[in-house]
Amino acid sequence: MALNGRMSRPFQDLLRWLSAHVELGLAALLAIAAAAVLAFVAIADEVIEGETHGFDEAVLLALRAPGDPADPLGPPWVEEMARDLTALGGTGVLTFLTLAAAGLLVLQRRRGTALYLLGAVGSGILLSSTAKVLFDRPRPDLVPHGSHVYTASFPSGHSLMAAVVYLTLAVLVARGFPERGVKIYVVALALLVTLAVGVSRVYLGVHWPTDVLAGWAAGGAWALACAALARVLSRGGAIEAESASPGADR
Repeated sequence: MALNGRMSRPFQDLLRWLSAHVELGLAALLAIAAAAVLAFVAIADEVIEGETHGFDEAVLLALRAPGDPADPLGPPWVEEMARDLTALGGTGVLTFLTLAAAGLLVLQRRRGTALYLLGAVGSGILLSSTAKVLFDRPRPDLVPHGSHVYTASFPSGHSLMAAVVYLTLAVLVARGFPERGVKIYVVALALLVTLAVGVSRVYLGVHWPTDVLAGWAAGGAWALACAALARVLSRGGAIEAESASPGADR
């Protein structure tokens, strides 16, 4: 019993320190980010060992007409819509949105937040490019590609960067709105777009499903880590503080 008491005392001290120095919201962001990192590592390990091949093939073929891998499910307009959705995760669209949001933040006199946004997205691009080079997974050859591709398959760059850009944009832009409902709405839209981009990549046959799952995990972890760091920096005055909800000081 004494030994257990000695072993638990440092843990209790850690909990006291966390409760005194780390707010609940920040702790939640870090915990979810850590879980996303673990998910990425687990997926990557299974992909390297070839354990996901059956799953990847089954999902990819399930999105094709029976007996014709060249024909995606649904009428032609569904495939065209998938191309529209996948473009939302393309370099051109994401670059435009990032610069437009940074300009909006500057106009709102939130220059520190604008610079932070550019740094978060820029570092996310570096993360995506590095991961693709390290894993160097071939693109699916099971079905014809419905979109042009130029890089390796794992992780999905569109899925990863959609998570990085849309979630980071949502969190940083939402900080300027005091209403909690508006914040939730902005973040929910970002999640919806991120999911749609990833699904479109599999539907178009340019990524294995595990590429997309890994991209979501890595991009989500990066965006959450950036959101947590933004909270810390705002406390120190490096970036502008979040707008308080109406009645928060009452």
